Amino acid sequence: MIQAFYTGISGLQSNQTAIDIISDNLANVSTNGFRGYSAEFAPLFEDALHSASGNSSVNSEVGVGSRVQATTMSEGNGSLILSDRSTDLALGGDGWFGIQTSGKPLYTRDGAFNFDANNDLVTTDGSHVLGTIGGNISKNILTSVLSEVPLKDVGTQEKLQFPKFLTYPPEPTTNAKFFSNVGIGTGTVSAGAGVVDSQGNKNHLRLEFTKNPVQTPPNSQWNIKATTQSLDGQTIYDTKTGTAVFGPTGDLLSHTLTTIDNNGTSVKMDLGGGFNGVVSLNKPYESGSSITNGTIGGDLQGYDINKNGEVIATFTNGKQSSVGKVAVYHFQNDQGLERISGTKFAESSNSSKGSKGPFFYKDASGQNIIGTNITNFRLEGSNVDYAAGLTELIVHQKSFDASSKCISTADQMIQKALGMHK
Repeated sequence: MIQAFYTGISGLQSNQTAIDIISDNLANVSTNGFRGYSAEFAPLFEDALHSASGNSSVNSEVGVGSRVQATTMSEGNGSLILSDRSTDLALGGDGWFGIQTSGKPLYTRDGAFNFDANNDLVTTDGSHVLGTIGGNISKNILTSVLSEVPLKDVGTQEKLQFPKFLTYPPEPTTNAKFFSNVGIGTGTVSAGAGVVDSQGNKNHLRLEFTKNPVQTPPNSQWNIKATTQSLDGQTIYDTKTGTAVFGPTGDLLSHTLTTIDNNGTSVKMDLGGGFNGVVSLNKPYESGSSITNGTIGGDLQGYDINKNGEVIATFTNGKQSSVGKVAVYHFQNDQGLERISGTKFAESSNSSKGSKGPFFYKDASGQNIIGTNITNFRLEGSNVDYAAGLTELIVHQKSFDASSKCISTADQMIQKALGMHK
C-alpha cells in the first residue's frame, strides 16, 4: 500500500510535466518558427518478484512509479505562411538562422526579418541577423556588382548592417554598336545611341549617313558625320567625319570612323561588318537600334532578400547588386540545442557531439553553401499539430486522474487496515 503512494505521486508529477509541455505547445500553435516538444517517460525503479524458475520467460518485475526521462523536440517543418515582405524567410529543410543581440549567437527558425531605421537586418524583437557582408561597399559607394556573395566561414559571420545611403557610381560608355539599314537612296539617314559620360550624364551620339554623289561601282560609298551632344542639343562635345563602303549586296565592307569624345570619355563607334551592323539594302527605311555599355549613376531605393538568401540593393537607375548573404547554420544534433525562450535556441555540448559547434555545408569544390532551401515572402509556421496536441492533453489528464485515484485508494486501504486493529 505504501508503494501505491509512491506510484501515484510520481505519476502526478510526470503527467503534470507532460501537461505543461503540451499546454505550451498549444499556446504557441500560431507562433512562427516554433518547434513543439514531447515528454518521454521511464520507470522510477522496479521491484523484482521471486520466481519459481530462474529460467522463466515471464517478466517478474513490477514498476514502481514513473519519471520524465527526457523532453524531445519535434523536428518536422511547419507549414509555410504567405507574407508580403521579401525579408520574411522560411527554411525548407534542416538549418537555423543565426541571430545576436549581445554575447554568443542564438539560433532560430523564425525568419520574420526586416530592415530597421538604420538598414540593419533584425528580428521582430531587434536581434541582429548574422551573415556574410559582401565587401563591395566603400564610403557609401558600391565598388563592384556581385550576383552572389560567397559565404565565409562560421566564425567570421557578422551582423548584417548596411548603409542608409548608397550610390551606384556612373559607368561611362566606351563602346556603341549600331544596327541600321541606310537604304540605297540619296537622302540623309540617321542612327543614334544614348551614351553616358564620366559625370553620369546621358548624352546622344548621332550618326548621319549621306550617299556620296560620286560612286565607284560595283560598291557604294557613303559619307558619315558623327556628333556627340547633350540630350537637349544645346551642347556639342565632338564631331567626327568618315566614310563607309558597302558591297553590291548591301553588306558593310569597311568604314573609317573610330572613336569620338563624349564630354571627356572616348567612345568607340562600332558599325559592325558584313550584314551584322549597318547595311545598305534596297528596302524601306526602318529605325535602327544600338547597343552600348555604361550606365548612369543611381541612388539606393532599398534592400531586399532573394530566395538564395542574398541581400540585394536596388538603385534608381534600375541596377541591382548583392551586398550580403544570410547565413544558415547546421548542427550535428538539433535535439541537443538548449531552448532559451520561445523560438530561440543556444548551442550546447549535446548539439555538437564533440565537434567545434555549428557548421556550414560545402559543395564539391569545398565552398560554403546554405545547404537548404530558402523561400522569401514566406514564414514557417509552428510545427505543432493542434488536433494531436489536444488528444495527448486528454490522455495525460486521464492519466493524472488515475494517479490521483491511486493515492486516494491507497489512503482508503490504509485507513481500513488501521481500523481493523481497533
